[in-house]
Parts: sequence; structure tokens; C-alpha cells
Amino acid sequence: MGQYDIMTIEPLVLVPPMLCDARAFGPQIEALSPEFPVMFAPTTQGERMEEVASQILGWAPAKFALAGMSMGGAVALEILRRAPERVTRIALISASALSDTPEQASAREPLIVAARSGRFNDVIAQEMNPDWLAPGPSRAPITTLVTDMAYANGSEAYVRQARATQRRRDQQSTLRKVTCPAVVVCGQEDTFLPVKRHEFMAEMIPYAKLEVIAGAGHLPTLEDPVATTIVLHDWMRQPLMLR
Repeated sequence: MGQYDIMTIEPLVLVPPMLCDARAFGPQIEALSPEFPVMFAPTTQGERMEEVASQILGWAPAKFALAGMSMGGAVALEILRRAPERVTRIALISASALSDTPEQASAREPLIVAARSGRFNDVIAQEMNPDWLAPGPSRAPITTLVTDMAYANGSEAYVRQARATQRRRDQQSTLRKVTCPAVVVCGQEDTFLPVKRHEFMAEMIPYAKLEVIAGAGHLPTLEDPVATTIVLHDWMRQPLMLR
């Protein structure tokens, strides 16, 4: 497999976690925009990952770099599965390639019922668990920001996202077929998706690089924005591999 050294300036498409908006990538958008075209891809309108991926592919450039965080990583993998020829490089942040187990899928049902019956506060408390963030002074303001994003998206969007997550397919075979520059990013203190899960995922991707952000939990883009931005910048500047 060869490489070429000419650096291209590709559009970067960012896909957020569940119930989050562009503010989940706020520091990266600000830091990377002077050098790269950066686009944000909302995930609030589809009840299946396939539908969300199709919507994004409908407006995305012909070729683009793709970064997804948490649920956004699952969307990114579905985009990659459907249109690998359009994705020039991929970053998976705090993500998993596995489908829901039957137990996990069943556990989403009470939350969906709560969201539909006016108890969205309870849903947010469980889906935006502060304990998934690293302890420290940034935990409270990040929790507040994430809660604000959740309310901005609303309960109906949550139900669609929960259904899409509940029904998502196993993407391990997609990982094994990756031929573009890939990076797997996680927080060292992520208790929701621990480092070992990310190590396993990175090992499945040919030539992937694993980046562990010290002192960060499940949302490294906000918990250590400088370190995460450096990782993404370096990834965007990797020479493209020929398919």
C-alpha cells in the first residue's frame, strides 16, 4: 500500500454524541477552522443509523474526513460502511463498534417511555451521567453545558436517537476494512467506555493509531480540548493512503 506526500485540505465532518450539538466540538471547530473547512452533522432526525448516515451523505462533500464521538462514532461507522470511497480518513472518539446487547436494548425502553411522558429530566440524568467525566473542576461546567445541549435538542430527538442506537448494527467487519488514516481517541478516565474497549477497536483497524487523553473521561473534546485538538490536527495532516 503506497502513500503520497501531497497534503490535501479536506472538509472535516464532525458527528456529535447523543443529545449534543456543535458545542460538543466547540474548541476544535474554533481551532481547526482557520486551516480546514469544518462542518457539523446533526443526528436528530432519523430512527435508524442507516437513515442518519444517508441524510449526512446527502449533503456532505464528495470526499471528506470524518470524526464521530460516542453515538456520533456509531453514525460515522455506518457512513464508512455505506460509502467508504467518500471517507478520506476517520477518527472515532469515545466510540464503540459493537451493537447493543439484548440487555442494553431493553434498558433503553424505560428511558424512551420517560422521554415521551414528560420526564425528560430523568432521561438527561441517566444519559448525561457526570461520573462518565473525569473528576475535577471542569466536571460541573461541562455537565451544565451538556445538559443545555440536551434541552436544546429536546425529548423527541432523544427518542429518535435512542431508537437508532438501540437498533445499530455490529460494525467490527467495517473496522477491518478501513484503508484510510484512522485514529481512535479516548479519555484515560472514561468509565463508560474504558480504554481497553478502545484498544480492542484500534487493534481491529489496519494501521490505526490509539490516542489516550490523560485526565479526560467520556468527552475529551471538552475535558482536554487542547490535547484532543492536537490529536485531530495531526490526524488531518497524515498523508492519505492510496486505496
